[in-house]
Amino acid sequence: MKNEQRHKEAVKSLLKVADEIYTHLDKGHIPTMGVPSRTKTNITFNQRQMVWKLGKSKTLRSAKKLDGAYMLLRTLYMIEFIEAMIKANKSSTLREMYYISEGWDKAKFGAQDESNKLAEDLEVVTAHMREDFKLRPEEDGARVIGNITVNEKNRKGVEKKINCRDDVGDSGYSIPYNVELDKVKFGDCDVDFIIAIETGGMFDRLVENGFDEDSRAALVHLKGQPARSTRRFIKRLSEEKDVPVVVFTDGDPWSYRIFASVAFGAIKTAHISEYLATPTAQYVGITPSDIINYDLPSDKLTDKDVQALKSELTDPRFKDPFWTNEIKLQLDLKKKAEQQALAKYGLDYVTDKYLPEKLGEMGLLK
Repeated sequence: MKNEQRHKEAVKSLLKVADEIYTHLDKGHIPTMGVPSRTKTNITFNQRQMVWKLGKSKTLRSAKKLDGAYMLLRTLYMIEFIEAMIKANKSSTLREMYYISEGWDKAKFGAQDESNKLAEDLEVVTAHMREDFKLRPEEDGARVIGNITVNEKNRKGVEKKINCRDDVGDSGYSIPYNVELDKVKFGDCDVDFIIAIETGGMFDRLVENGFDEDSRAALVHLKGQPARSTRRFIKRLSEEKDVPVVVFTDGDPWSYRIFASVAFGAIKTAHISEYLATPTAQYVGITPSDIINYDLPSDKLTDKDVQALKSELTDPRFKDPFWTNEIKLQLDLKKKAEQQALAKYGLDYVTDKYLPEKLGEMGLLK
């Protein structure tokens, strides 16, 4: 579906939400809005799409209480703002929308987190992505280096052909916030696999060592917890060009969740996992076993690390025996390690020894 049509459909769905609230008022009923609960207890595995999706549990927003009434009022204001913005052919950052609410009198948000969550609620309720609402994030896109040609439309609508290895500098190709087909298309793709990398330091190490050329890989810097556009870019590239994906992160509970968001879908965005998750992605990052097997420098787990690991033991995305065993081992070791810990053996060790061994076991490198 083209951009313009997606925006029109999104507005129709948003107006239905507003109509339901007004219908309640017309009938003398207390207005309510049901929103699926975004918690790990309300995600279920979709066998057809092979991703984790939101379940049927809902949270009811009701004007019966003052907080609920304010949230429904903000909902109506936000719907009106999005409709007007799309009609004017404008877009807004999430931060701008938060400040726009300063003019909404009693409906203004107390913090940006509130406006972000409401935008997500409207995604869930309407089954449209926030990109369809012309809302965009503040953060820059991730970086890509590899022999992949991207055809991207610039702001004037002119399609530009960019090779993510030959036409970019050391920082690589920057992924835009909108990577849908009408904005970004993939041309020639001469890589054997995609390696998504958590940290900028490790991304730069692999670039400097020429890992993309030597191993015929596409390197993607995730920038920590990856932006939605980054996950969407990886999914599209993997599926459209039939390229396997591996995720290379630190060895701590927060990094495991980064992998989960790429492979299984994040709890926060489980309502659109089919657009963002790459179920075939494999983990090639630091594991607790690596701390032992490679004798890596490590740090002691914090109390928050321990709590996060215990939480992951009850997270359905980590029910695989591999993850259960590794998480239990980490709790026993009471240690965590970074990607850069591999530098103990020299700057080339990660590309000459560690990754070739791991990727060789997966059949991606000979």
